[in-house]
Amino acid sequence: MSRPEHDLPFLSLTEAAALIKSGDLSAVSYTQGLLDHITAHDGQLDSFLRVLSESALEEAAAADRAVKAGETLGPLHGVPFGLKDIVDVAGLPTTAHSQVLAQQPPKTGDAAVTKRLRGAGGVLLGKTATHEFALGGPSFDLPWPPARNPWNRERYPGGSSSGSGAAVAAGFVPMAIGTDTGGSVRNPATACGIVGLKPTYGRVSRRGVAPLSYSLDHVGPMTRTVADNALMLNVLAGHDPDDPASADVPVADYTAQLEAGVKGLRLGVIRHFHNRDMIAAPEMAEALEEALRVLQGLGAEVVEIETAPLTQYATCNRVILLSEAYAIHRRWLAERPGDYGELFLGRVLPGAFLTGGDYVDALRLRRKMTTDFNRSIKDLDAVIAVSSMDAAFAIEDPDENALKYPRQARTPFNLTGNPALAMPNGFDGDGMPLAMQIIGKNFDEAMIYRIAAAYEGATEWHQRRPPL
Repeated sequence: MSRPEHDLPFLSLTEAAALIKSGDLSAVSYTQGLLDHITAHDGQLDSFLRVLSESALEEAAAADRAVKAGETLGPLHGVPFGLKDIVDVAGLPTTAHSQVLAQQPPKTGDAAVTKRLRGAGGVLLGKTATHEFALGGPSFDLPWPPARNPWNRERYPGGSSSGSGAAVAAGFVPMAIGTDTGGSVRNPATACGIVGLKPTYGRVSRRGVAPLSYSLDHVGPMTRTVADNALMLNVLAGHDPDDPASADVPVADYTAQLEAGVKGLRLGVIRHFHNRDMIAAPEMAEALEEALRVLQGLGAEVVEIETAPLTQYATCNRVILLSEAYAIHRRWLAERPGDYGELFLGRVLPGAFLTGGDYVDALRLRRKMTTDFNRSIKDLDAVIAVSSMDAAFAIEDPDENALKYPRQARTPFNLTGNPALAMPNGFDGDGMPLAMQIIGKNFDEAMIYRIAAAYEGATEWHQRRPPL
């Protein structure tokens, strides 16, 4: 089977892996096609901090040799991926997009997720841009520029996994790793019109990933389709005894229920997040309602539920995140404050004024809200909510950044730990992606994927491509 060169960047992960394993597509040709696409377009998007052309082609050549020998390297055989540059790779520095780490020596080992992706046959194409230490951004006073949105380079691509989101949406890689402490997988998925999952807390190892907040950090997959995301989680999920937060819970086949549909499922919807707690842009609210109508048309029952207000979730999350982030950075903040960007400092320094009592109170409130939320969804199969209140804002407008960056409904599920997926459900009048979240019970990512796949199959949003 031959593939027109212009189709290579937008092959799905699932399709590319099958073509390579069958010998119908050379991994080297595919990887070179993506590298050429990056060369042609990433100068306008800055999604990559480091492109590993030589080693990626060597890894792809090894995948082709394996095919000729009748061997399969794994479910990701010969398919390139990107890593947010807070994730360790042996022989490379991890910069966290910061001057603080710009001169650090190379890492001596791979992060757990790097090792899993490579072990499944994946080809590491490069390290992607992030907000500084996954918190401060989009910043213009760092050693590298911030990533931009492929749908409109004057718009923000979401963060902090900004480069991963932009790279996947632009067709530079079919899959990438992001991290999510207050929504940082789901924010770029929302802004860039792709699929991003924050798994259940403890489902994916964080070993070898620069921490932001030990009790809120998650690592998750970012792809263009639901099936690709499920395949990627199959590789990433599993217990890691060297990550203290890793959960020793059996791993499902997350692709097994993708064709099961939603008929008979009972789905909750949290409308007060966007019509009372914060008022969403009309197009974002209507896109959610239309998505609910699609799911109802496919046979799901939709019921409205109430939870704690967004402000309560956001305040609790903020106290925990800033307390832990400040503790992680306090030595560097004292010794090298000038090496940080302005936005990072503005976001992390309030943590210096939080007390031990504030932190303990937030932990106690977190436990209560988590218990209450899980009680409220016990008779449901999943929950639907908005992700952002607005489409992507102007990246160089600091006033819009200050206003719209906090206008989101993602932090509740970092606090509770429940799995949550963001996926496209429309476009606004400016051609920018709109999105929704699907939230599940703990360790029931398979149900989230089942619902997401049914919606994706009934709509065409995932088929659109940015105007590069």
